[in-house]
Amino acid sequence: MITCCDESHVEGKGKNHLDSNGPVGKFKGMKYSVSTGNNNICRPVAPVTSPESACARISLPGVMDAEGRVDESRLRMHIFKNGGVSPDERGQVWRFLFGMYPCSSTALERHLLLEQMAVRYQVMKRKWQQLLPGAVRLRLNGTDAELLTAVKFFDQRQDREQNQQQYQSEEAREKMSFLQLQAQVLFERVTFDLEELQEAIRIIDKDVPRTDRDLPYYRNEGLGNLLVLRDILITYAAFHPEVSYAQGMNDLCSRFLEVLDSEVDTYWSFSCYMEKFSKDFRADGLYRKMELEAALLKELDPQLHSHLVTDNMERLTFCHRWLLLGFQREFEHSDALRLFEILSCDHLELISQQVDRARYQERLARKHSLEEEPVKELHAVNTDFTFELFMCATILLENRDTLLSCRNEVQLIQFTSSLQGKLDLNSTLKKAEEQFYNYCKRSSWDYLSGLCRTRKSKEDHFLYQLRNLFS
Repeated sequence: MITCCDESHVEGKGKNHLDSNGPVGKFKGMKYSVSTGNNNICRPVAPVTSPESACARISLPGVMDAEGRVDESRLRMHIFKNGGVSPDERGQVWRFLFGMYPCSSTALERHLLLEQMAVRYQVMKRKWQQLLPGAVRLRLNGTDAELLTAVKFFDQRQDREQNQQQYQSEEAREKMSFLQLQAQVLFERVTFDLEELQEAIRIIDKDVPRTDRDLPYYRNEGLGNLLVLRDILITYAAFHPEVSYAQGMNDLCSRFLEVLDSEVDTYWSFSCYMEKFSKDFRADGLYRKMELEAALLKELDPQLHSHLVTDNMERLTFCHRWLLLGFQREFEHSDALRLFEILSCDHLELISQQVDRARYQERLARKHSLEEEPVKELHAVNTDFTFELFMCATILLENRDTLLSCRNEVQLIQFTSSLQGKLDLNSTLKKAEEQFYNYCKRSSWDYLSGLCRTRKSKEDHFLYQLRNLFS
C-alpha cells in the first residue's frame, strides 16, 4: 500500500504489492512514509469557486498528460502504493478521485465545467433561500461569541464576491446570464417538502457549530467556513430529499471543505461521494455494515466475535461510526485525511474483483469441459469485505484483550473514547494489509482444495487453478 522509506528493510526488494506472492506483497520490517501538512496555518473564509483548480497540474509521475487528462488507474495505484499524496497535491487529486472533474477532461474543458457547476450551485442555493428566507442565516442565541464573529467574516466574503462580479466584462456577464438561465430551467420543476427541509436545517444548525472547531481551518477568519459548510449541507439536503441530512455528514463534508477550500468544489465533490455512500447513513445501510463486519470478525477471531456480537449486534454499533467517518477521530488529523484517500482509491477492492473475474473465467472453462459430473459452487473470497472492514477488524484484534474484558456498553464506550487520536496509521495499515492478504490466500486455498476434491481426474488441477487465480 505505502512506499517504503528504506527499501533495504523490505523483503523482495524491487517488487510492488502486486507481486507473485498474491494480491498483496510482503510486510515484514516495512517502514512507511508519512505525508504531513502544516496544521498551524489559519486560512480565511473559503472562496465560492477555485478557478485555478481547472488548469492546475498533478505532478505525480505518469498520472496527467500534456492536455490535463488523468489516468485514473495510475492515480488510484499511486495513492495506494504511496500511502496517499502530499498535502500540496491533495486538493487537486481529490477533485479527480471523488469525481468532481472527470478524469477524461482536459484543462480547457474543466474551465467550462467549473463555470457551469458554479452557476448551477448558486441557482440551487438561491432556490431554497427564496423559499425559506428565515433559514438563510444561522439562528444565534447570542451566547456563542465565536459564531457571531463567524457571521461577520462570512458577510465580508460575500461582499468581496459581489465586488468581483461588478468588474466582469460584458462578455463574461452575458455568458453567466446564459448559464443561469439554463440552470433555472433545469431546476424549475424541483419541489421541496418544506417541512422535511426545515427539520433537516434544524439538525444542521445544531451540528455545524460543533464541527472541528479546534482545527486551524476554523480559527480566526476561518470561523466563517462554518457558515460555508452550513450552506453546502442545506443545499445538498434540499436537492437530495431521498437522503436529506443525517448526523455525521457535517464531519465528512468538513473534510472536503478543508482540503478543497472552495464552496462550489466542495458541494460537487461531496455530492459525488454521497452517490456511492449515502446508503450508509440509512438504517438498512448501518445494519448491512454491521453484518459484514461481524461476518469478517467471525472469520478472523470467532471468540472475539461471540463476545461482541449479540443477537442484534448492538455491541458492534461503535464500529459503524468508525466506518461511516473513515476513522476520522481515531487517528491524528493529517493521518485521517491520508487514510480517507487511501480507502477511497478502492485499490484492494479492485484486486478482489480481478480475483472474482478469474474465478468466473475458470467456471466457464469447466462448463465447457468434457467432464460430466457437475461441480458444486464453493465459497471463496467475499468481495463485500472491503478494505475498510479489515481496518476496523485490525483495530478490534489489536485491542482484543481489552474488548474481551468489556462487560457492558458503558465500558465499550469508554474503550472507543480512549482510542481517539491515539492509533498509529502506518502500523494499522500494515496489519490490515496482512489480514486482507491472509484472508484472500486462505479463502482461495480452501476453494481450490475443495475444487480438486470434486474431480475424478488424477490430473494436477490444483496448481493450474492456483496459478490461474493470481495471474
